[in-house]
Amino acid sequence: MTEKETWMDKIIGHVLGNKDKNFQEILIDREVTDEIIQIARKAHPFEFVAMLEGKIKDETLTIDGLVFSAGETSHQGAVINTFMIPISTGTVGSVHSHPGPSATPSTADLQMFAKNGFFHLIIAEPYMEESMIGYNSFGEITSYKII
Repeated sequence: MTEKETWMDKIIGHVLGNKDKNFQEILIDREVTDEIIQIARKAHPFEFVAMLEGKIKDETLTIDGLVFSAGETSHQGAVINTFMIPISTGTVGSVHSHPGPSATPSTADLQMFAKNGFFHLIIAEPYMEESMIGYNSFGEITSYKII
C-alpha cells in the first residue's frame, strides 16, 4: 500500500476489479504516436477514433498499439463501436483527432473517457506531437512520455 492509498482504496479496488490497475508513469511507443499523426492527417477534415492497446506492469502503463473497430466519423465527431472489440485486445483508453486547433475534450469526449479506459489522447490540428494532449478518465490533463 502506498502512502496515498488507504485501506478503503484497496478494498474498493478489489471489489471493482481494478486493484492491479495503478500506474505512476505512462509510456507511449513512438511508432504508435507516428501512426496517430499520420491517420489524423489523412482523416482531415474528419475526426478519427481508435482504442489504445497496452498493459500495466510495475506501475507503468505502456501503450504499444492501436485497435480499430467499426464506427462513424465526420468533421463534427467520431464514434467507435467498443462493444465489437474483443476483450482480449488489452485496450487501456482511446485516441481521437479534433480537426481544429483545440484538443480540449467535449462533453461527449468526457463521457467516452469515463467509460473506456484509463488514458486518452486527443490530437488537434496541425497533428503533431506538440498538439497531442493526454487525459485521464476524468478528463484531467495527464503527462506521458514517448519512447
